[in-house]
Amino acid sequence: MIYQFGPYSLNTDRFELLRGLDVVALEPQVFSLLLCLIESRHRVISKDELIESVWEGRAISDAALSTRINAARRAVDDNGKDQTVIRTIPRRGFRFVADVTGEMEAGEKPIETFALSLPDKPSIAVLPFTNLSGDAEQEYFSDGVTEDIIAALSNVHSFLVIARNSSFTYKGRPVDVKTVGRELGVHYVLEGSVRKSGDRVRVSAQLVEAATATQICSRPRRSGSSRNDRKT
Repeated sequence: MIYQFGPYSLNTDRFELLRGLDVVALEPQVFSLLLCLIESRHRVISKDELIESVWEGRAISDAALSTRINAARRAVDDNGKDQTVIRTIPRRGFRFVADVTGEMEAGEKPIETFALSLPDKPSIAVLPFTNLSGDAEQEYFSDGVTEDIIAALSNVHSFLVIARNSSFTYKGRPVDVKTVGRELGVHYVLEGSVRKSGDRVRVSAQLVEAATATQICSRPRRSGSSRNDRKT
């Protein structure tokens, strides 16, 4: 079986994880843990279930489990703060939350992805900014910042700006800017994060050339206002 999510594919027959065509080095236990989470992705899986599946019920410490969880997150470009792929559910367990966009038997021919041709003028996709506030209720704020940037860039007639509905299909999952460039047909990708704490807001943004994944510029912006006015 092959499971596809974001730029990754996990092949159970070959016992390997790939990012595009590149094999990601994984310890056997980390592979088994990742597979267990993917197969149980429609629900929360408890620590005891993970131990039973991966370690066959052998006693292990919480530290050892945390080490394997962190290794699995690193392998799929996730971390304990963002948790866009593997989410910790306090006092309940873990859940694989990235969208599994493809699932096929090993040996089946993968569905070819359609690449859009690039337009004649500069084009850009603004990906949903990541909420780093540690407060799920602030998700609307980071989405609003993204929407305001899209609206502002749309007023620059020399730019072709991808609509919000297309950009937001990448929300909450690992993103490969080269893939975004091919799928949306854009020259550039703008991505970033928003951190709101009390009356202070920090917005960071990076402009990336999609074809080469080269960062062109990066700029943080701070605001001391407590108002919810969003500026680009």
